[in-house]
Amino acid sequence: MDEQKLIDNINKRKKLLTDIQFNTDIEIQNLTEEMQKDYQRVVCLENKAQKMKRKTLRAIRKEIEEQQKLLKQYEQIRYRSMVLKVMPKVPVIKNVIAAFIVGGIICSIGQIILNAFTIKGFTDVQAAAGTSGILVFLGALLTGLGIYDELGKFAGAGSIVPITGFANSITSPALEFKREGYIYGIGAKVFVIAGPVLLYGTLASIIVGLIFFITL
Repeated sequence: MDEQKLIDNINKRKKLLTDIQFNTDIEIQNLTEEMQKDYQRVVCLENKAQKMKRKTLRAIRKEIEEQQKLLKQYEQIRYRSMVLKVMPKVPVIKNVIAAFIVGGIICSIGQIILNAFTIKGFTDVQAAAGTSGILVFLGALLTGLGIYDELGKFAGAGSIVPITGFANSITSPALEFKREGYIYGIGAKVFVIAGPVLLYGTLASIIVGLIFFITL
């Protein structure tokens, strides 16, 4: 008797699931609750049933699971469509221009610093290292002052891609946990981003060095 009722409920829901886009929210909610009740009922019967009868109940349970899966997929699609309707449009052209201008200014500042080192008589390697150090310092300083985050909101990738963005990504986690102290807060969280970069950067340099040594 219970088995037949479960099968009847499954067959009744097949039509509803086929035309589910025409159902109201209340109908979908009722459908979800009905499926859940049937699923709990069939699981209970399956656990108590004998071997032969258990196969039939297992097939019914799998059919209910498939219907639950279809309903869940529809709810996900409906949710995404609702999000797309209310989501504000991204001003792509404005973002591209802002990223280009800010990123260009940062790179220009770096080029000015590099030229200043070169004029002072530094080698190309020394000038590049000094320029990188100054830009990282400026990025960390502006992050600490709260300026770089505001710049990032305006420029997006224009402030993230340059080396100053790397300094910002290292400094931000440390500042976020500064209340936990200098050791467990700043000292530990500063390596949340820097740790993987240093690890894989060192590993990559070792691999490149070995390849260069072998092929030399």
